[in-house]
Amino acid sequence: MHSIQQNSVSKVFSHTSDDHKNVLKIGLFGIGLDTYWPQFEGLKQRLSGYLQFVEQCLGKPYTSVINLGIIDNAQQAIKAGHQFRQADVEIIFIYATTYALSSTVLPVVRRLGVPVVILNLSPAPAIDYTRINSMNDRTRMTGEWLAFCGSCPVPEIMNVLKRSGIAAYQVTGMLHGDPVVWEQIDEWIEASRVANSMSYNNLGLLGNYYNGMLDIYSDPTLQLITFGGNVTILEVDELSALREAVGMAAIQDRVSEFYERFDIQADCSTYELERAARTSVALDQLVDRHALGSLAYYHKGTGNPSNEDTMSSIILGTSLLTARGIPVAGEYEIKNVQAMKIMDCFGVGGSFTEYYAMDYTDDVVLMGHDGPGHIQIAQGKTKVRPLEVYHGKVGSGLSVEMSVRTGPITMLSVVETIAGKLMLLVAEGESVEGPILEIGNTNSRYRFSPGARAFVELWNGHGPAHHCAVGIGHIGSRLKKLGEILKIDVVQIC
Repeated sequence: MHSIQQNSVSKVFSHTSDDHKNVLKIGLFGIGLDTYWPQFEGLKQRLSGYLQFVEQCLGKPYTSVINLGIIDNAQQAIKAGHQFRQADVEIIFIYATTYALSSTVLPVVRRLGVPVVILNLSPAPAIDYTRINSMNDRTRMTGEWLAFCGSCPVPEIMNVLKRSGIAAYQVTGMLHGDPVVWEQIDEWIEASRVANSMSYNNLGLLGNYYNGMLDIYSDPTLQLITFGGNVTILEVDELSALREAVGMAAIQDRVSEFYERFDIQADCSTYELERAARTSVALDQLVDRHALGSLAYYHKGTGNPSNEDTMSSIILGTSLLTARGIPVAGEYEIKNVQAMKIMDCFGVGGSFTEYYAMDYTDDVVLMGHDGPGHIQIAQGKTKVRPLEVYHGKVGSGLSVEMSVRTGPITMLSVVETIAGKLMLLVAEGESVEGPILEIGNTNSRYRFSPGARAFVELWNGHGPAHHCAVGIGHIGSRLKKLGEILKIDVVQIC
């Protein structure tokens, strides 16, 4: 059976990332014991109905569920493993409907190399002991009992899968009326979808590193080994050439869009708005030409007026790209644009940030950055202000000023470890109201459960780069599942 269910998926906000065109293929099968079926009339049909209910619940707009039914002997299991390999599934759900032999599981998953989630789901909160005990037929009584025996084979299966080095996880609870169960299952699906999206992502690298920021230097090959996808090296000269060819009609249309999407301050000149609009249109063309899903950039442009003009007028265009699901990180921060893309794929934002000061009076950490911001997670409309100087950088022009909307937030950093691997560093906190500096940068106030002092020491203690990504909502448990799927460590400090 092969079906695609069309259920809605809850997001903190809606975005139009091209990642949603990638269909996540989910493998599903139930397990049972073929010896039971002739002994207990109707048992297999009853358990198959439970499996069909699970199939319906796994369906999302972006999933294709490959349901192979109940596997009840080793020969079927070998065939099922081949079918799932042909289907190129990304995750397997095994519904333990009743007792089954581990030989019905191992041949299915042994060569797939994907996460396996065992669903230990009871069809009811408890066995109806009185009803079953009142039956006069002990065979019927045993059949009723077997419909509740899904927990029985789980330790056997986990034993074999662990000994086989196969990543296996469990969801335990009730088939119906158990929101914890379906939240866990949805998180596994979401994490698999994000891993799948990252494996298709084309990361553009435009320019060069900010000279001397040793913490952000990273090997692009390591990123591809860990997350998959592709890296496209881009030349600033190409963006400048595209920019020169942009016509006035396109510029005026983009200026009109700026007024719709941003809160343009009165001191922003028409000249600067048109300069930023020209670059924004060219950026869109660059993204389309190379089919980019994210972008990290930095370039001084000194000695080349065309490139300097391009790179000093890039902030509004990169903010629009970030808002439409193509996150852009400044300072050529490859690791952080990966974190931003992960957050965006989860549908929670992913704005470029760093902490820069402490407010001990209010026990909050002040975080923000110059350059692009994720305007879809802003508190109110993002302001655009002119800056006479980009601190620490060349040129002047327009910049964005925003705070992340108040409420729960999650911080994510992709960290390169001493072992030469990547890990995810996570913190959940809260964006809170309060005064910020109106200096034309993204700027927010965050409160964390350990307190501001302890938070920064805990965070710094894991050796992240000074940039990180911020999204709205608490998604630590989803990020942990993503880490399991990608086989990388996840550390959550709060």
